[in-house]
Amino acid sequence: MHLMSGVTVCLSVLWAVKLLSLPWLCSLAAGLGLCLAQRASWKFIHVALCTLKRDLMCLAVILRVRFSIYRNLRNRSTIPALFAQMVAQHPDKPALIYEFTGEVWTFRELQERCHAVAHWALEQGWAEGDVVALYMESQPLVVALWLGLAMVGVEAALINHNLRQHPLLHCVSVSGARAMVFGTELTEAVSEVSSSLQPSMVLFSSGEQQDKVRLCSLHAQNLDALLASSPKHPTNYALRKDFNDRLFYIYTSGTTGMPKAAVVVHSRYFRIAAFGFHSFGLRHDDIIYNCLPLYHSAGTIMGVGQCLLFGLTVVVRRKFSASRFWDDCVKHNCTVIQYIGEICRYLLAQPVRPSEAHHQVRVALGNGLRPSVWEEFVQRFRIERVGEFYGATECNCSLINIDGKVGACGFNSRILPGFYPIRLVRVQEENRELLRDSQGLCIPCLPGEPGMLVGRINRTDPLRRFDGYADQDSTNQKIAHNVFKMGDSAYISGDILVMDEHGYMYFRDRSGDTFRWRGENVSTTEVEGVLSGLLGHTDVAVYGVSVPGVEGKAGMAAIAHAGGQFDLDAFLIAVQKALPSYARPVFLRLMPSVDTTGTFKIQKMRLQREGYKPQDSSEKMYFLDSRAGCYEAVTDEVHNAVMEGKVCL
Repeated sequence: MHLMSGVTVCLSVLWAVKLLSLPWLCSLAAGLGLCLAQRASWKFIHVALCTLKRDLMCLAVILRVRFSIYRNLRNRSTIPALFAQMVAQHPDKPALIYEFTGEVWTFRELQERCHAVAHWALEQGWAEGDVVALYMESQPLVVALWLGLAMVGVEAALINHNLRQHPLLHCVSVSGARAMVFGTELTEAVSEVSSSLQPSMVLFSSGEQQDKVRLCSLHAQNLDALLASSPKHPTNYALRKDFNDRLFYIYTSGTTGMPKAAVVVHSRYFRIAAFGFHSFGLRHDDIIYNCLPLYHSAGTIMGVGQCLLFGLTVVVRRKFSASRFWDDCVKHNCTVIQYIGEICRYLLAQPVRPSEAHHQVRVALGNGLRPSVWEEFVQRFRIERVGEFYGATECNCSLINIDGKVGACGFNSRILPGFYPIRLVRVQEENRELLRDSQGLCIPCLPGEPGMLVGRINRTDPLRRFDGYADQDSTNQKIAHNVFKMGDSAYISGDILVMDEHGYMYFRDRSGDTFRWRGENVSTTEVEGVLSGLLGHTDVAVYGVSVPGVEGKAGMAAIAHAGGQFDLDAFLIAVQKALPSYARPVFLRLMPSVDTTGTFKIQKMRLQREGYKPQDSSEKMYFLDSRAGCYEAVTDEVHNAVMEGKVCL
């Protein structure tokens, strides 16, 4: 009976394909038939029947998004132009609500503020392709700035507002920004790097002018006053950019070195937002609670994109608050929430409060939700649907968990694995380099075998293109050749996943020199550079270590220290000033020397294996006690308490 049902569905797909008369869809249907004919083992038939509904659901979403993209390509659409269509449909509907102040911007008001930004940009003499760095905490003005700049072809660089000193300077420099807009709450951070900025850099500040003396010393212009006097009607500028041209930059830790400025083109922005809308049952009348930072693609594309492209209302919160989360959702009648895995865990750690039972939230949208947290989160907070997905800002191998499989970050079809050309390939355990077969091609992983996720690159296909980073060297490092077949190119994700026999994908590890902690990617190379500088250029190895019951990996630093006094308090003060909270080492290991290779590259494999368990008497181990606000010694008793989840990290 089940077999006949599957055949009926297949015949329905073939009939739909015939009506559409699209060559590539015909190939898809033909391939499906061949697969069923040639691989009709009972095991394959069982897998096909179990996954056919899921695969067809995803196929429908892909077709819908693909047709929309081709229509926008044909019309030379841009994100500002698509937003204008939403404004025309419902100008007085709330677009953005700022939880911090209670301010509500309608679609018309948001567009007027964007026009003011566009006029201001033209008055500065900026041209298409120029870059302006935005260094601000989350607020609606961030959206108006990058969207208004995009109206005249100027590209924003969305900089992590937690960055300080050298990492901040690097992000501004690599983008080639001509100007920087910063929130006055970050005046001190800008002052610390102002002498190292390019002499031609123009500074603009936004927010309450509290530290007027320091702002004056920076020669920063008051952006709020400039925008208030700027016209709110459309400019006469004729934008030359189209759907595949650059929109803005979002920074990613990458697998090595400092943050990289990932290129986001208009079509990529549309693709990410559209897949989120169509995959997880979002509606045009939904209200999204967005407490994620707007320098992240999750916050500014997956979240705000639903407002700009599909007319949803988005509640923007300046910073995440576990204690206020459900109260905010009730207050604003939110029906969709955004999360990262850590947010769900923080919410579960909160005491039960009335608002968590009186909200109207229907969908939770995000990534990184662990299986053990998943079910408890859904049950306690009565969430009807979890929209889990996987994908870096710049990647071409995004995954969606379209049917709510607990623990999975997405899937790849076992019936037609070639339709969406991604693959898990084998890598060397020590250095994570791609393994090759006798022909020089990458070796696909079998179900249950962990491997690196890669995606075939096709510049002519908006769903398969890889736009890379602001600098070409960083782009080249993420591309491999001869992966699926000789002569091809593929994007290397740097992440280790595993696939089960039904094609569901599960995240295993973030490889290379990056780990994830508190919902943020941490570049070990970047942290090593900062710590080494603070300690007089001593050898430092930074890596992530697993902590039972905690999402991601905690940062650990092994420091070469020959002996004598090590001032932990002074070290912590310097670290707090130089690094954002999520990048500060949770564990310290002071040891006579750090392992290095013959070419003086730091080796971490042994250190990672040994973790934070006290070693011999020549070494000292410490952990950052978040409650006491200082580093404490790790004894055998403390180690056991950490392993049992009794220590708050």
